[in-house]
Amino acid sequence: MADDRDKTTDQMKIWKEERRHQRPDTLTTGAGHPIGDKLNLQTAGPKGPLLVQDVVFTDEMAHFDRERIPERVVHAKGAGAFGYFEVTHDISRYCKAKVFEHVGKTTPIAVRFSTVAGESGSADTVRDPRGFAVKFYTEEGNWDLTGNNTPIFFIRDALLFPSFIHSQKRNPQTHMKDPDMVWDFWSLRPESLHQVSFLFSDRGLPDGFRHMNGYGSHTFKLVNADGERVYCKFHYKTDQGIKNLPVEEAARLASTNPDYALGDLFNAIANGNYPSWTFYIQVMTFEQAETFRFNPFDLTKVWPHKEYPLIPVGKLVLNRNPVNYFAEVEQMAFDPSNMPPGIEPSPDKMLQGRLFSYPDTHRHRLGANYLQIPVNCPFRARVANYQRDGPMCMSDNQGGAPNYYPNSFSAAECQPQFVESKFKVSPDVARYNSADEDNVTQVRTFFTQVLNEEERQRLCQNLAGALKEAQLFIQKRMVENLNAVHPDYGNRVHTLLNKYNAEAKKNTAVHVYNRPGASTIAASSKM
Repeated sequence: MADDRDKTTDQMKIWKEERRHQRPDTLTTGAGHPIGDKLNLQTAGPKGPLLVQDVVFTDEMAHFDRERIPERVVHAKGAGAFGYFEVTHDISRYCKAKVFEHVGKTTPIAVRFSTVAGESGSADTVRDPRGFAVKFYTEEGNWDLTGNNTPIFFIRDALLFPSFIHSQKRNPQTHMKDPDMVWDFWSLRPESLHQVSFLFSDRGLPDGFRHMNGYGSHTFKLVNADGERVYCKFHYKTDQGIKNLPVEEAARLASTNPDYALGDLFNAIANGNYPSWTFYIQVMTFEQAETFRFNPFDLTKVWPHKEYPLIPVGKLVLNRNPVNYFAEVEQMAFDPSNMPPGIEPSPDKMLQGRLFSYPDTHRHRLGANYLQIPVNCPFRARVANYQRDGPMCMSDNQGGAPNYYPNSFSAAECQPQFVESKFKVSPDVARYNSADEDNVTQVRTFFTQVLNEEERQRLCQNLAGALKEAQLFIQKRMVENLNAVHPDYGNRVHTLLNKYNAEAKKNTAVHVYNRPGASTIAASSKM
């Protein structure tokens, strides 16, 4: 039986075999001092007490007390791997970024997959969007493409993001997941209908991380060497094929193998079955964006492929597992503001909000010098700036170079060719309500044209099965939203909810009747 174990189960055995000809290292403290005894406290006599001078103990315990950094507020549970991006098609007409410099060029990458709402110890197979973030280590600095396995999102305005996440987390009093919170928010914000429909379709339960697509989701801006600009969306399509889990199998794995996706990815790479994705872009000109029938920067919508076809660019390949999970995955930090020359933000409100929120949370979680952590370090570019000091400075702190700018000693100078492209801003500054920017047309297309009949039925069953836990007035409001998408969508869910609610009412009545004394009360009530 032991010979049939997979790579994750055999990790310690494999590690030992790889080092069978090496002598064990000398055990040391964190400062490198050799340790003679790591099994027994230094005490005054065999019964104690402990001596403060036992620095072996204090070194061990003080570090242990600080081992856990705050987990991510979102995307807490995840898996990571490393590999490369290879350019297979020339897109220099659109973008001057060196990562796309010529066909055949390869760039090291790190990828982190994750669930979104669950905590670090949650199951991999819950119904939830999946994070799909890619870090490109380019010679012009790191490019972080912080995407998901969906081309859309629940909201289009970043101001709503904290409330959206709070609704998916735990009730502040009960500390339980609360269906009223979840469905109340979604039903009050109909722009979520597209993502909610995607989430409760078959693709809401991907079979691991290898069998799902990835998307940059946001609209970005590409700039070529001549300063010409276009808007862009990024797609990475799985070469393993889309594969989803049936509801029953996902539930079984959640209890029997909650780390299913993490183990599947690790074992595939360890066995030499390197997963890959084909990388594409969609392109829209500024002129097209000005006259397009909907806001092209709306994260709740997709650009139709018939009008803006996918343009092949390259391939993402993952061929190395992390050597240490904490160092290379838990400390891996993605920041959408990390964009090399040639890639810039669009007016996408959600992207604009993330440009601030991501690096801000990393500074809180990992410290001001999180970019010096090896997995986050832009090691292919030389960092030269006027930032100094802070906790956990792991470099030479730029030595004796000036720490102010401008200065007369020319430590680092700006290069005009890297100035961001110009763009005009003419409207009045205000808080614009985006709640009603056509929340149903693309959802209707998804329901009637993208899904087949069996998939539509499963979507309605999955959605109603979760919505039935919410209060009736919330159910009613959500059904009204679905009716606005398509009467068949709303009617199917409504019919299922009526069935579930009737069953729940019947079960409650039976439960009350079977309570001790219930028959006596019932009898007396008839007298």
